[in-house]
Order: sequence, then structure tokens, then C-alpha cells
Amino acid sequence: MSGEIREQATRDVLTVLPNRADDLARLNHLLDGSEPVVTVVGKYNHGKSSLLNELTDPDTFAVSDKRETVTLADSVRLGVRWMDTPGLDADVGTEDDRRALQGVWLTSDIRLFVHAAKEGELEPKELALLAQLRADGERTKRQTVFVLSQVDQLADDTELQKVRDAIAAQIPDIVLNAVSSTRHRKGVEGGKQLMLERSGIPSLHATVQAALQHVPAARTHETAALFDELRDECRQLRAVQERTLDTLRRTQQQQGDAFSRGLKRVIEKVSGDIERMLDALGTDHAVVPDTAKDAYAVTAGKLERAHIQIAYSRACIEIESFLAGHGAVDLPPEQQVASSSLNSVMIAVMGVSVKFRKNLREMFCAASGRERMQRDFTRYYELSADRQLLASRIREMESAGVASEQASIALRTLEAAV
Repeated sequence: MSGEIREQATRDVLTVLPNRADDLARLNHLLDGSEPVVTVVGKYNHGKSSLLNELTDPDTFAVSDKRETVTLADSVRLGVRWMDTPGLDADVGTEDDRRALQGVWLTSDIRLFVHAAKEGELEPKELALLAQLRADGERTKRQTVFVLSQVDQLADDTELQKVRDAIAAQIPDIVLNAVSSTRHRKGVEGGKQLMLERSGIPSLHATVQAALQHVPAARTHETAALFDELRDECRQLRAVQERTLDTLRRTQQQQGDAFSRGLKRVIEKVSGDIERMLDALGTDHAVVPDTAKDAYAVTAGKLERAHIQIAYSRACIEIESFLAGHGAVDLPPEQQVASSSLNSVMIAVMGVSVKFRKNLREMFCAASGRERMQRDFTRYYELSADRQLLASRIREMESAGVASEQASIALRTLEAAV
């Protein structure tokens, strides 16, 4: 698989599972099939770099009394990558901290947890990290080896036993590998076999070599476990999305049906009222135009036009009350004009006033008029803020579902590279 295809597949998964970025980074590292990685972790000045030098080559990793390792340092020896990390003293959120996390979590197969014997029992931060590493070991089968370093700085074996007992009280089942890099270096340089054995380094080296034999199986297990977890999370997310989408669509349909039925009832009711009112009228005075001399007089035409306008206004008020209950009162922003009084759905559909019987009959009594009102009011209802928000949520959920499906396909693409 090309790097470009894998990168795209990884991005597709991250789009829907951003919280699994570290797991995906680890998975891609496993898919690379690189050499096993042994990483030392612990507080600075606890002998991590010296320990690595004795396990590999005496001049590979920088050693100092002050904090020396501030970035990831690594060296490949006999098919194994040995990695030194910044100390646990790095402040959370700093570059040192991120580098330490990269070395401990994203690349390492075996973690050597180093604690200086002279410090006595473990500090809370060490206990917390060790607990995380051991929990991760249960999940991924990666191994953590506890190294009690710098034991030569203790007065005697009695002091060493006190430290052992103190740590065992904190973690009862811990296996301590007590070592002295100083003794080992002196033993190597002086050809002193007894000092070499007392350094604990040969025994630790054997422990590490035994752990390395399990790395291929552990990687196979971890790779499968990560794919299983990611697939399950995608599947669960897709199920939630489908349920949510189904609920949103049902809500959209139910609201639309309720609006349509309710609007039809209101239109039929006000139309019936208008028709009965019109049928009860006698001579149509409204069509008789007023003369100049009638400008300030009360005429039959004026009275009838006022009567018609009142009936029309009452019908509009009843319809608008129904529309208000469904959030369809104001025009969409893109249709609004400078005069706010004109920015209502009622005016857009019905106009401002009606003065003649013919107009009322066309609007309320004719089937075509009632159908037009039903159609136009429904259109504005669908353009109302609440309906637009619901439609937007449906589109977002549909897009999320597509992304989740694409993530599942991407996982299958990545898995094919195993």
C-alpha cells in the first residue's frame, strides 16, 4: 500500500474518531513493520541514559549530572531500536512532555521503567504512569520491565532490601530488576566477572532479550486489538447516527403532517365562515364606487367594504395564530424588505386588504384559492427557522453517516496492509 493511500485512510478514520489519534499513530507504526523498540522511561538523573549505554554501547547516549536528555534519542543495535526519553519531570503540555509520550506510547514495544534506588519509594507521578503502562500491557501485550537503578549508591544490601520492601508495599506483585551501571562499567573495563554479575546488567539484558522474543506476537495481538476497537467504535457511532437520523426524519415528517392537517382545518373553518357570511349578504353595495360628494359620508358601499375587511382580517388573524404556533410568522431573511411591517408570511401570501366579495370568494370559497393558501403557507413553513434548523441537522447527520461509512472502508483498507 502506498504511503499516500494509507495517509488518506488514516485521515478518513480521524475525521470520525478524532479521539483515537494516538491509537491510529501507533497502528501506523505497527503497520510499518520496523524493528522492535525498547524505551527507557523515568525521572531525569535516575540513570536512564547510563543504563541504555550498558545495554548497548557505552558512548551512545549522553550522560550528565544535570538534565541532559531533552529530546528523543535513539540507536539501533542488532536489530533493536533503543530509545531514551526526556524525564518524567517534563511539564505537561511542553515539547519535552510530548516527546516523552511519543517514545513511551507511540513507538515502544518494551518499556524499561527506571527508578533510582536512592529515592526510596515511588512518587505519585511514577505510580500513576506505571499503572497506565501495566494497564496498557493488559490491553496490548506490550511489556514493562521495572528497573531499580543506581543500587551502588545505597550503603549496603540491608538498605537495598528496605527500598525493595517499600516499593513492594506500593505494588505488591512488582518484579524488581536491581542494577548498577557504574558497577557494570567497572566490571567491563577491569575484566571483573563478579562485579559484572553484581551489577545486575547481565540479568536485565537476559530479561530484555526474553521480552524481545515476545514482541512479534504482541504486535500481532495489538494490531488486531486496535482494528477491533476502531471497527467497533465506528460501528457503534454509525448505529447512533442511524438512530438519530431516523428520529430526526420522523420528527420532520410528523411535524410536516401535523402542520398540513392543522392548516387544512383552519383554512376550511375560516373559509366556511367567509362563505356563510357572503351568502347572508344581500345587494352588493361594495362594487358601487363612491362619488366626490360621498367623501365624508357613510355610504352602503363603505359599510360593506368595511364589513368585508373585518371578516377578512378575522380570517387572517385565525390563520396567523395557527402559523405562530408552528414558528412560521416572519419571512425568511433573504425575502425581507426595509419595512418590517411587511415582513410577515400573512402579507406575503394574503396581501394587505380585501374589499370585494369576489376577492373573498376567490381566496376562500374556491377550491383553487384554498389550495393556493395551503401550498404557499406550507412553503413558508418549510422555510421557517425551526424547519430549516431541523433540515440542517438531518443533512449534517447524513454527512456524518457518509463519513462513518468511509471510515469503515478506510479501516478495511488499512487492515489489508497487515
